[in-house]
Formats: sequence, structure tokens, C-alpha cells
Amino acid sequence: MKRYFLALSLLIFILPLRAQVVEEKPKLVIGIVVDQMRYDYLTRFWDKFEEGGFKRLVNKGYNFKNNHFNYVPTYTGPGHASVFTGTTPAYHGVISNSWYDKFEKQEVYCASDYSVESVGTETRAGKMSPHRMKSTSFADENRLHTQMKGKTIGIALKDRGAILPAGHAANAAYWFKGGEEGNWITSSYYMNELPDWVSEFNDSDIAGSYLKTWNTLKNIDTYTESGDDHNNFEFGFNGKETATFPYDLKKIAPENANYEIIKATPFGNDLTVEFAKAAIKGEKLGSDNITDVLTLSFSSTDYVGHNFGVNSKEIQDTYMRLDLALADLLNYLDKQVGEDNYTLFLTADHGGVDVPSYLNSKKIPAGYFNEAKFREEFESFITNKFDSDSLIENISNSQIFLNYEMVKKKKLNVAEVETEIAHYLLQQEDISRVFTRSQLESGSYVEGIGELVQNGFNQKRSGDIIFVLDPGYIIYPETGSTHGSGFAYDTHAPLLFYGKGIKHGSTTERSEIIDIAPTISALLGIAFPNASTGKPLNIMLDSK
Repeated sequence: MKRYFLALSLLIFILPLRAQVVEEKPKLVIGIVVDQMRYDYLTRFWDKFEEGGFKRLVNKGYNFKNNHFNYVPTYTGPGHASVFTGTTPAYHGVISNSWYDKFEKQEVYCASDYSVESVGTETRAGKMSPHRMKSTSFADENRLHTQMKGKTIGIALKDRGAILPAGHAANAAYWFKGGEEGNWITSSYYMNELPDWVSEFNDSDIAGSYLKTWNTLKNIDTYTESGDDHNNFEFGFNGKETATFPYDLKKIAPENANYEIIKATPFGNDLTVEFAKAAIKGEKLGSDNITDVLTLSFSSTDYVGHNFGVNSKEIQDTYMRLDLALADLLNYLDKQVGEDNYTLFLTADHGGVDVPSYLNSKKIPAGYFNEAKFREEFESFITNKFDSDSLIENISNSQIFLNYEMVKKKKLNVAEVETEIAHYLLQQEDISRVFTRSQLESGSYVEGIGELVQNGFNQKRSGDIIFVLDPGYIIYPETGSTHGSGFAYDTHAPLLFYGKGIKHGSTTERSEIIDIAPTISALLGIAFPNASTGKPLNIMLDSK
């Protein structure tokens, strides 16, 4: 009798617990990546945001204030892959946007795949797939967990921003083809023809409605969180003499690849939200109790950042408008899916550095690495030191690839060659650190830039010598800005969680970008991505 009552008591305890676990699973997970968003954009523009966008996510969600990338290079391809696979380039294999393939003996693009066909365009823009990414994403694991019943849709203006997050088993990934077309496209990796809802969206020419004047959302005099509108640190657009507001996009579009110009304005983010809303409705995402996944990347912030820089009026206006776009998306989710039926996270794929010429004007150390001069002098060194002008096979992404056939032919010791080159590189101006393949394969770095380099080093795909520039130094023109380093301005990214299963709060404890995927996996009760090296963020998940 005692055993009976004990078993009954356990059953009474377990059943509500099991019901609670099932009940807390969201109908839809939305993973948002804001391309090139520094964490301090949240705090810098806070007073200019409305209540329904970023502020809603922070005030009702969980804010990880000390969230960082734990590898280099901090580029778009590796960033999106790392967010959704829960691991670094060392394991998922996306070591850059493009890289030198030592087996194919050519540069390859992270999403290119000439074995598939374009869908929605006659150009090569659709010849894309996730086949170069070697690990699963949490979206893949959700598909497997639900016996492929849970849908996954990836959306971004950039192909890699749509494809890599959605993973290998996605139902679809869509990206925007500019130029003369202005359409959302995909590839035969996913389907042979566009769904009706996509064709209808393209036929509506919503994209064309954004070829209008871009002026500041509010009086430009109130944009006190950014620098002067007219300055010497910005690119601007073809067909306009100065990089200053307003921009008549319809007028200058022909000189800026027509529909392509939309990507480089905040209207590209608005277009992305409109297409995402169409996808939620058209694919019936979040309409049943089987969890679906929508991956959404806002690419325009990156285009604007590269063009105008971190301190520009244009970047401030872009984030103020993105704030409204997020509010619009959240309101639509509330209506279409239900306010307590979805879970959302927002992060970035990397940050961005202030324009070095601007930093110089403020007496802050920064500058530009003269790559052409470096290559010329380096080639001369190699020829004189090793009596060969073909010992180096490739230099790209701050990596040097040795020609192993020539090393063997010259009867050289690979480790000694690496050491000689590393010693030479450390003598060069603007280079602060150098790492060799021998060091990275035999040693283990547990902190600092060495750890970041090692986490970004893929034994099969990476080069033999990797060099790191000084803080604030970039390989880029002297107007506009870029990213890619392991310094805080590139690694410190926002991380906000919101919605079902998420408690309100914040922390300054360090979190890393690879923790996102295992956190979502733990929330859903599914397997972690197969190469995941991150950890669930228990400070949020376990809080009561």
C-alpha cells in the first residue's frame, strides 16, 4: 500500500511538470541577427528609441550586456554560422565570407554552390546553398526532433544571411536580388519554383516603393548622438556630391545598380520585415503546436555602416528606423502567432570600428594597413630568404598559405619556414601578433587574442600563418568603416531574449555568441547542434 501511494505521489508530481515543459514550448522561434550592430548602439540611441521596439525587448526580455564573439575573423558568414550552430569556425568551417581553398586552388564563397540552380532569377545569384557549413544549426535539430514537421524559413537581403542560419534541412531560404530585378529569390537546393506567396510579393513591386527620398526620421538637429552630417569620413552614393541628407534614391538609383541601392538604406530593413510578415502568413508559421523557426537577418545596417561609418547621422537614422521596423514585426507576431506563443532573440554577426581617420582626428591611435606595400615587401623577403618566388600560394584574410610542393622541393622544414615568416611579420609596422599553424595545432590558448585566433582556425581550411593588426587598424579605404578583428569594438554584440519561456532581467556576466544555439535547444528540449561548443545560458533559463 505504501508503494502504491508513493508511486501515485510521484505520478502526481511528474505529470504537471511534464505538462509544464510541453506547455512552455513556443510555437515559433524567431532568430534575429542585426548585421554590424555594436552593443553600444543600444545605449547610445536609447533615448531616441520608441517603446515598442528595442525598448520592449530590453524592458520585458533578458539583456546580456557583456556578450562577445569568441573567435576571429568577425565577418558576416562566420557570424551567422556561429550564432545558429553554437560553435566557431574551427568546427563549422565557415572561416570567412570567402576564403582560399587549398584543395580547389581558388577562392570560394561561403554560400556558393554551382551544383544547384537559381530560382526566381536567370542570373547566378541563386546558385547558393549551405553545403560549405559542416555542422547543423539548432533549426536543423528542430526539424529532426519534429520528424521534419516543424518548418524553417531563412530570410535576409544577403544570401549568406538567409542560408547559413536556416541550416541544411530548411524548407526555404530567401534573399534579395537587386539590380534591374528587385525580387526575392532562392535556389533549387530548396525548391524548383517560388511559392505563390513569394511570386505575389515580387509582383506587387513593394521593393519599388522604397525608391523614394531618404531623409532623417526626425529633425536632424536632434541627432545629437552622432557626428556632423557633412564630414570627410564617409563614402556616400554615386550621383550625389556630398554624403549628406536628403538622398533622392529614385534619382540616383540608376548610378547605384537600381534596386541594389535599397540595401544600403534603412528601407532595406523595412522591406525585410514586410517579406518576413508575408512568410509568416504564407507558410503559416507558428500556427500549430509544432515549433517552427524563422531566421531573420537585417543586412542594411551593415551596408550603411560600411558606407558611412559608426559615428554617422546615417547610422543613427538607420537604427531609429530599425527600431520602428522591429515594433511593427513584434505587433504582427502578437496578432498572427499570439503574444505568448513565440520566443525571439536578437543579436549581431559582428560589430564595427570607428572610421580610423575620424579617430586620428581625435588623437586616438588608429590607421590603415597598406596591404599592397606589404605584399610587395613580403614577396621580396621570401625570394631573398628562401631563394623562391613561389613559396607562398596565397595571402588572404590576414592568413598566409604555404605552397607545400615548393617547400618539399626546396627541402625546407615547414615549422622553420613558419617561424622565419612569423619573425619577419612581427617586425612590420601595424602588425601586433602572429600565430603559426604549428603553434595553433600543438598548443592551447585559453584567453586573449590567441584564444580567438585558435577558435577561428580550421585545421583543414585555414592558412599556415595568421597575423593580427594593431587595435584600430584596418585594411580598408579611408572613408567608411569595416570589421573583422578580435577587439571589443568588433566582438561586443547585443544579445536580447524575449517571449515565451524568457524571464525579465539582465546581466553583465560574460556570454558568448556560441551560447545562443544551445540555449534555444535547451528551451525547446531538443538536441544541441552536432558540433556545439557553447553552453546554455542558465542564468536566464534557471531564473525564477
